[in-house]
Amino acid sequence: MDAVANPYAPGAGRTPAALVGRDRQREAWRVGLDRVERGRTAQPVVLYGLRGVGKTVLLSSFRTAAAQRGWVVAQVEAGAGSGPAAGGAGLRGAVGEALHAPLVDRARPSAGRRLLAALRTALSFKASYDTAGTWNFGVDLGEVGGGGADTGVLEADLAKLVRDVAAGAAEDGGGLALLVDEAQDATPAELAALCAVAHAAGQQDWPVLVALAGLPSLPRVLAEAKSYAERLFVYERIEQLTPDAAVEALVAPAVAEGVHWTDGAVELVVAATGGYPYFLQQFGQECWNEAQGDTIAHADARVGAARGRAALDDGFFRSRWDRATGAEQAYLRAMAADGDAGTPSGEVAARLGRKVASLGPARASLIAKGLVYAPEHGVVAFTVPGMADFIERQPAG
Repeated sequence: MDAVANPYAPGAGRTPAALVGRDRQREAWRVGLDRVERGRTAQPVVLYGLRGVGKTVLLSSFRTAAAQRGWVVAQVEAGAGSGPAAGGAGLRGAVGEALHAPLVDRARPSAGRRLLAALRTALSFKASYDTAGTWNFGVDLGEVGGGGADTGVLEADLAKLVRDVAAGAAEDGGGLALLVDEAQDATPAELAALCAVAHAAGQQDWPVLVALAGLPSLPRVLAEAKSYAERLFVYERIEQLTPDAAVEALVAPAVAEGVHWTDGAVELVVAATGGYPYFLQQFGQECWNEAQGDTIAHADARVGAARGRAALDDGFFRSRWDRATGAEQAYLRAMAADGDAGTPSGEVAARLGRKVASLGPARASLIAKGLVYAPEHGVVAFTVPGMADFIERQPAG
């Protein structure tokens, strides 16, 4: 079929043609927006799960919902650097730069006093990580207050920025949405600051909504950053789609293009992907490209599934495997014998004929690279579903 019309969109964070199976989380976010706009508060949210389950897509849907209401929105990725403009200032720089564009859009001579104060505060926050910064909002800020977000103490500066920007946004009937992806990669100080800001927003009725997304380790690292984090957030574990939702994710985009999946074809792909959203998009794309006419049949699905698996092996899995050193790959192979369920560190050591302590550096490096995580004390598991099967298919070095 026509590859240009192919409705499936594999890729990191790409919104699928049919965003299904996440209605409850999206509705809860909508309710939070409604509550803030009515002068109430809403609990901050943590989305956590393996890679490929659609956390970033869901977080982006939160951003879109807030932006459509005219909210000020800052969506950033922790640990990814913050670009040249932020001078490598981590979360501080990433948040500051993300807020620049929406504040520029609101800067006007007729802006309310609180928004003008927010602009002054944003300028001071910018100065805290970029003394040569050249931001200019093009309006006379005069004696409007604000500023003071340049003490160098992240928790204090971020709180001042969020409070003032949220107050300015509220003048237009909205609020501030702060969204942080890959939050497990934030430093302990950054996580502590995020927790403190979310806590203050709830205690002091700031018009703010906070959502964090990350790997299954995120709830633990948040609790380590601030002891009250386990009571502060609503925790949402994001997993693979149910069989019905997986079917809809495949069928609905095709129907919109006048294409039909046979029952056998759908069943084959749903089973082969395990219902993981990223895999569904990859396999769906390959099946579409293989099919002729206006029907995706079982034979098309069989070939498409094989090509989809090869594409995942060459990209999704291979890119992670190749990041590991030889010693780290040996560690991963020892884990792979248990599939995706997780392996006690002692069992890994026994299989490698090593002492647990001697493998500590390899384990720590794999966690830092985002290849494994610790679901509980003394246990390690893959962050990517299907990684164990991929490793079993790789020739031993």
